[in-house]
Amino acid sequence: MWTYPKVIAHRGGGVLAPENTLTAFQCGLDWGFRAVEFDVMLTKDLIPIAIHDEKLGRTVVGKERVCNSLAQDLFQLDAGSWFAPEFSNSRLPGYLQVLEFCAQHGIWMNVEIKPAHGFEAITGKIVAEITHDFYQQTNYSSMQLPLFSSFKLDALRAAKLAAPNVPRALIYKRIPNSWQEDVRELNAVALHTNHKNLTAKMAKKVKRAGMQLACYTVNNLDRARMLSHWGVDAFFTDRIDLDWRSLLC
Repeated sequence: MWTYPKVIAHRGGGVLAPENTLTAFQCGLDWGFRAVEFDVMLTKDLIPIAIHDEKLGRTVVGKERVCNSLAQDLFQLDAGSWFAPEFSNSRLPGYLQVLEFCAQHGIWMNVEIKPAHGFEAITGKIVAEITHDFYQQTNYSSMQLPLFSSFKLDALRAAKLAAPNVPRALIYKRIPNSWQEDVRELNAVALHTNHKNLTAKMAKKVKRAGMQLACYTVNNLDRARMLSHWGVDAFFTDRIDLDWRSLLC
């Protein structure tokens, strides 16, 4: 049985705000979402920040790789005007900033560990260590722990060693034949997969194995209802402006 919120705002604010910024998390909150998914990657000086792309250029001006850039330099860059001029003051937040924002507002987090190539284990380790230390604080000890997820098994292996109490989910573009072995190794509690590649047969197989199952990125209510009928537990969506109430029953 799914133990987390059923509908999760993708990258904070979906299509309504510049992704992976505090502006996006506030937007999701304003629309009533207390569950967010976001991506975390390491800078050159090993500071985890919220960003999806390994290379700058799409949502932040630049051509460098994130892993070759210092955090203090990245924090100064415009991360919002690509979306709309009024968001030009939006900046990339550090992972700790996001943890603090979500804790203060009672927002549950799906933290996608998104390592640059070659930094899988160290990214998983550092993200897990920071998360573990954060939730050791008295003020946040009663909050539901986030869920770590990743496409990269090495990142989840390192996260498991560093913070074994924080649950883990495997992300697959298409669920492979090896998924049960991966689940056992990582003691994962959930599978996340692209809804376009999921079949009813596979969904039922995953659910029969006792796994929680979530799909990305579901932006259509009729599709969400079909997936729910197959047994899918939860949805990551860009369309936080849709009326998801019928799916929450």
